[in-house]
Amino acid sequence: MGTRERRERSNDSDRLLNSLFTGVAGVALAAIGGYGRGELSPGSDLDILFLHNGRVEEEVLAELVNRVLYPLWDKSFKVDHAVRTRAQTRDAASDDLKVALGLLDIRIICGDSELVAAVQHDAIDDWRGKSRERLQQLRKSLQERHERAGELAYLLEPDLKEARGGLRDITALRAISLSGAVTVSLEHVSSAESILMNAREALHVTTGRDKDRLLFQEQDKVAQQLKYKDADQLMSAIAQAARSVDYLLESTWHRFEYRGKDGIGRFLKKPRTTQVSPGVFIAHQEVSITEEFDLSADPVIGIRAAAIAAQAGLPIAPATLQRLMSTYRDGIGHLPNPWPRSARENLITLIGAGQPMVHIWEGLDQEEILFQWLPEWRAVRSLPQRNVLHRHTVDRHMVETAVYAAALTRRVHRPDLLLFAALFHDIGKGTQEDHSERGEKLIAPLAARIGFSEADIATLKLLVKHHLLLSATATRRDLDDPATIASVTAVIPDLQTLELLHALSVADGQATGSAAWSNWKESLLSELVSRVTSALTDNTIAAQPIFTDEQLQFARTGQLRVLIEDREPDYAIEIIAPDKPGLLSIVAGVLNLARFDVRSARTQTIENSAVMKWIVTPNQYAPTVDSARIHQMISDAVKDASDLSNQIARRIADYANLPTIPVPSPIVEIFLDAATNATIIEVRSHDRPALLFGIGEAITKCQIDIKSAIVTTLGAEAIDTLYVTEIGGGGLSQPRAQEVAERLAAALA
Repeated sequence: MGTRERRERSNDSDRLLNSLFTGVAGVALAAIGGYGRGELSPGSDLDILFLHNGRVEEEVLAELVNRVLYPLWDKSFKVDHAVRTRAQTRDAASDDLKVALGLLDIRIICGDSELVAAVQHDAIDDWRGKSRERLQQLRKSLQERHERAGELAYLLEPDLKEARGGLRDITALRAISLSGAVTVSLEHVSSAESILMNAREALHVTTGRDKDRLLFQEQDKVAQQLKYKDADQLMSAIAQAARSVDYLLESTWHRFEYRGKDGIGRFLKKPRTTQVSPGVFIAHQEVSITEEFDLSADPVIGIRAAAIAAQAGLPIAPATLQRLMSTYRDGIGHLPNPWPRSARENLITLIGAGQPMVHIWEGLDQEEILFQWLPEWRAVRSLPQRNVLHRHTVDRHMVETAVYAAALTRRVHRPDLLLFAALFHDIGKGTQEDHSERGEKLIAPLAARIGFSEADIATLKLLVKHHLLLSATATRRDLDDPATIASVTAVIPDLQTLELLHALSVADGQATGSAAWSNWKESLLSELVSRVTSALTDNTIAAQPIFTDEQLQFARTGQLRVLIEDREPDYAIEIIAPDKPGLLSIVAGVLNLARFDVRSARTQTIENSAVMKWIVTPNQYAPTVDSARIHQMISDAVKDASDLSNQIARRIADYANLPTIPVPSPIVEIFLDAATNATIIEVRSHDRPALLFGIGEAITKCQIDIKSAIVTTLGAEAIDTLYVTEIGGGGLSQPRAQEVAERLAAALA
């Protein structure tokens, strides 16, 4: 069962039609569509076209057509036929997209070969000449069909022909390629086409019918016919094939839309190129790695390009993906074990992009780059879940869970752990062992290789092992029974873990689908979490930093000191400076102008000075790191900060031209009684250029003082905890705190 059989089936049909067709001058019989390509399955229609030159008498033509069709009908062939002249055929193709597509595969069976050749020339010439209009029509028709038929890769009972990623989409790819509007790598789906065609043929043979929907009860028989181990293996192969088709189709549409144009749709002789990171640029609305960049010199560049693409909402150029995979095959550019911090943060940035991450992840999967970074992913690739609750394969379900988790990052204080756990919470599926327990075993070495700390690994193990705990308890246990709450607190050690598990439970339920998630279930879950929160006694507020005796002693001198320690690829910058309102904003602005990206910061006011410890990464435009230069810039800005805001505004405007994705709104929380003689302001937001400068400037404009600050950047998310007082000392009143929170939220909007 395969290409040879389908070709032979077509040849048999050709021979039968030749025997029925009697020579009439000026008439030809042609095959179109799948029959034209020689791809007849047992239940396929015979798509044929009677062509004539317009000078044949109607009676003669009708007799010829009947002489061919009646024997076919007597033999139970399903025939889709038309009788047209060359001009009529051209008009029909102009009016009907389906006719135009079928004619792209026209071939002669018998009769006037020159007439068929002329129609073939017309069909291809018209298709290419009207490609922009025709391809837009094709795209719209595909979208409508996909809405009706769903996604082949993720349906329990898919339509192999009509569903997204199915055989009709491969035909569409051929048509796009034939238009000449954009190059299509059809060889990338040749294996996928064979899998889908074989499955469809086996389905026809097994059922004895011309159906294309592979029902659940027929999957075992089709698997046996095709010599798969079982139906799961068959459906996994079909899912992977469909994903390959869908990925190529989506990539092709993107290149058709943007090739040769800038970001706002104008055609350019030389499309705009924007450098966004060392070796990474945006052009044609795609993210690429420069050809000149030595991939062996920076093993993080691949995952950095993926993170940039996801945060920009753009695909990675296929050539870049292929080049990356080629270097990996040559043993070049592999990530070390453990990963460097920058690789881990870029992975979290990629995961946290939400919906735009899906296409990036699919591209990394299709080119098998993913398995170079995360070999554990291969075991769940296209693994089916033949379960009515689940609408996706295991791997896609985990990706979808990460998408939903990205919308919940403001709910937690460790968005990096939430996103990582969401992406790998079902990594233990695929064997007879309990998937939660197996997942706990698998996540530990994986997280260690990625570079998480021992404490973080312990949290991730708990999240993966107990990712069903809250949902199961909320829906199956009596929430009024103290033993129910005790059973949860026995597992969950603190509020930070509880908020992570709560968000993971919500994301997992939403990704599973409406059959497993509802407002009722979410309300029960929230009620359970509320009761468990009351039973736990800790808090999630970051504690004020502690500094050394030497730092405190120097702080009392009232002098400015800047010390820089190289911690490749980061720098630790210690700054001790005379305190003044707005100092945090000034220093953050100076570091931004010095081209540093802030990874974390700890500051504390000691008497009349501030002690600060910054961890920063120089960006691509940073000059040589020089403590004397930073010292001078801070000294000048402390004396006169009037120009600092203008320079920062210009810097932010430069970034504003880069594409971005929608992100959850910032959250500003106020804690009035959580600190002695201070009010705590916590800001959770998406990271962006000069974020900390903006927060500090807004606080200064409220005429309050920042006594301590704890700043953490986790992937693309930032959490800033500020201990503030009135200028004269003391915490803020409730109305004053509310006013500050509102002004700060407005400044960050």
